[in-house]
Amino acid sequence: MATSTRRLNFMIKNELADELESIVPAGMRSKVVNEALSKELDHIRRQRITEKIERLKKKSPDVSTKEIVAAVRADRGRH
Repeated sequence: MATSTRRLNFMIKNELADELESIVPAGMRSKVVNEALSKELDHIRRQRITEKIERLKKKSPDVSTKEIVAAVRADRGRH
């Protein structure tokens, strides 16, 4: 199945463009940029999720390990 693509117009530093052109063959540049962008977007998503978890953690009451184990056992029907 063919992957749909679209052309975007954005700016990158001259040094990056020069290095990309010198290291990566012309037919591979879009692939390299797509993979790098995908990794960076994954990183940003993980950061945002981590920040959200940290905010929620600050709002939650402290619970001891003993309390957690007791709650899990109770939930599983064990005593």
